[in-house]
Amino acid sequence: MAIAQVTIVPIGTGSTSVSAYVAEVERVLRMAPERIKHEMTPMSTIIEGELEDVLAVVRRMHETPFNHGARRVSTSITIDDRRDKQGTMAQKMEAVADKLRQQTE
Repeated sequence: MAIAQVTIVPIGTGSTSVSAYVAEVERVLRMAPERIKHEMTPMSTIIEGELEDVLAVVRRMHETPFNHGARRVSTSITIDDRRDKQGTMAQKMEAVADKLRQQTE
């Protein structure tokens, strides 16, 4: 299971606002046929799934601003691909929460 953080920045749009592009990318994620989970944050999107599926979705996400008028797109991707055991976004967050609880006890 891979977890990817993706940031897509449309450039050459004529505006400093990117929320319309973000909404279109979110629409692509919601309609994805791949078995993924995703979470939009104020600065990036986190995607969880099999690596092949994650990469396919990221490719479509990257193309979306071009399809809506952007003349240039900068996409940053960070992938955490752990193969020794199954990991999820929720498990990673719970592991940190456990450590915090242990420190306060």
